Amino acid sequence: MRETPRPQGTAGDSRAEHPQPCPGRALAHTTGASGSGTPHRSDGRPPHTPRGARYAGQGGRPGTSPPVPGRPAFLFATLLCVFAVITWQVASGGPLRRLDERLDRAVTGHGPSWLAEALADLGSMPVALPVLAAAIGYALWRGLRRQALIAAVTMALVPLLIVPLKDWIARPGPLEAATGYYPSGHTATAMVAYGGAALLLSPCVRRRWLMPAAAGALTVATGIGLVLHGYHWPLDVLASCCLCGALLVVSSTGMRRSSSRTPRR
Repeated sequence: MRETPRPQGTAGDSRAEHPQPCPGRALAHTTGASGSGTPHRSDGRPPHTPRGARYAGQGGRPGTSPPVPGRPAFLFATLLCVFAVITWQVASGGPLRRLDERLDRAVTGHGPSWLAEALADLGSMPVALPVLAAAIGYALWRGLRRQALIAAVTMALVPLLIVPLKDWIARPGPLEAATGYYPSGHTATAMVAYGGAALLLSPCVRRRWLMPAAAGALTVATGIGLVLHGYHWPLDVLASCCLCGALLVVSSTGMRRSSSRTPRR
């Protein structure tokens, strides 16, 4: 079979023909009616989603990337897992509980009793709740109503979670035969009250880490005072920190999302 030779342009041709678009086919990039060279669709209709409004997917390509669990979700799950393990060991009398009791007998009664009692009182409601109330009042004055509501609801959840656990576990105290010492209510009150106040006030200071650091120091001091004075076992304090830490993670996430939509005064 013989092929029909196609005409080919030579270097001496004075006219060079540009490729012509085939009829009935849309070009991805054609010159607009105004001659600006802006790419547009062949039917003249604007795209439903502007390219500048699309979220970048993986690798920088346009598209909407699905939400993935971040650090707050991982921290929340970790704290709840540790709390579940401690509760299981305390309720079943496992080796972790026996180690906890030996450790408590070794440290109870050490140090000045007045200092241990003063530290333990940091977790009492007459001391901790006014601090949170003052922070909530300041947040309301600045117009942060959602953040203040989240802090108040988080504090209200503490007795709803701690009291049933005390009745269910029914662990006796280090120095008393009475039950209801697990988990520590004083530690829970201190952590949520001081932690909630820190979340509300940290955006108002230049060094934001100072508020969470102060809240953590007050919570640790409360736990040390409770153990040294013989009010609670060490695992009682640690379990409250894990449970209330998970509450504060949820509270912090809610406040952070609300702050992006709430105007500040």
